[in-house]
Amino acid sequence: MILAIASGKGGTGKTTVAANLALAVSSDRAAQSGAEVHLLDCDVEEPNAALFLRPAIQQRHGVGVWIPEVDFDKCTYCGRCAEVCQYNAIAVVERRVLVFPELCHGCGSCTLNCPEDAIREKLRVSGVIERGQAKGPVHFAQGILNVGEAMAVPVIRQLKQWVIPKETDQVLVILDAPPGTSCPVVESMRGSDMVLMVTEPTPFGLHDLRLAVEVARDELGLPVAVVINRDGVGDEGVDRYCEAEGIPVLMRIPLDRRIAEAYSEGQPMIEALPEYRQRFVNLHQRIREVAGQ
Repeated sequence: MILAIASGKGGTGKTTVAANLALAVSSDRAAQSGAEVHLLDCDVEEPNAALFLRPAIQQRHGVGVWIPEVDFDKCTYCGRCAEVCQYNAIAVVERRVLVFPELCHGCGSCTLNCPEDAIREKLRVSGVIERGQAKGPVHFAQGILNVGEAMAVPVIRQLKQWVIPKETDQVLVILDAPPGTSCPVVESMRGSDMVLMVTEPTPFGLHDLRLAVEVARDELGLPVAVVINRDGVGDEGVDRYCEAEGIPVLMRIPLDRRIAEAYSEGQPMIEALPEYRQRFVNLHQRIREVAGQ
C-alpha cells in the first residue's frame, strides 16, 4: 500500500504523523510478519523526517533535469526547438540559440523535433536523493533540493522511482508530502492508494484542508481521510466539513505540551508517550479499511 500524508498548510503535524506511523507499524510488523515499511520524505525543499528517524544513510546520488545542449556545427537556427518548447526554455535569436536551464522541464521535445539532430541532452543536477536504514526498522529515503533551485518535481519523481518497490501489496510505503497544493504535492500524491490529510481545527486549517481535498479527491480521484491534530482548540468547522463531505476522521491528537516538548527534542511521540504506539497501529488498520472501501 502506498499512503501519501499531506496537509493544505505547513505546521499541522504532517511529518509527526508520518514518522510515528512508520515507527509504530514497522515495530508491529516486525513482531508479526517482518513486512517492510518505507518512509519517503518528499518535502525536498525542507525535509525533516530524518530528525525523528535518525537514519544511517547508505546510498546517495545526484538527480536533476536533462537539459538541451546545442551542437552549433550542425545547427541551422531554424527555430524548430523554440517552437515546440512549451516552457520557453529555449529561444533562437538570429544566429544564436539561448537555453534557460531554470525553465527547462526536461521533456525532450526540442531534441526529438530538431531536424538536424543538433541537440543532445546533459544532466543538470538540481538535488540529491538518498536512502538508508532507520530505527524501527524503517526503510528511509529523502530528497534534498539544492539551494536556489525552483523545481522540486524532478527530485520527487526520481526519489519515488528509485525507492518504491514494484509490488506493494505486503509493503507499506508512506510518502511525507510537502505542504500546500502545488505541483510538488500533486507529484507526491500521484500513484498513491490513499491520502491521509493532517489538519488542525481552526478556520485556517479548514480553508487549506478544503483545497487539499479538492486536489487529492476531485483531481486525482484518491480516497481521503483526516487526522485532526491539536484537537481541543479552535472550533468544530473541520468536523462539520468532514461529516458533510463523507470524509472519515481516523484519529485525533490532543493539544498536549508533552507532545510539543518531545517534538522540540526530535523525539518520536510513541517513544515519549508509549500509549500512542497502539493508537498509531490502530490508525494503520483504519487506513487499510478506508483504502479497501
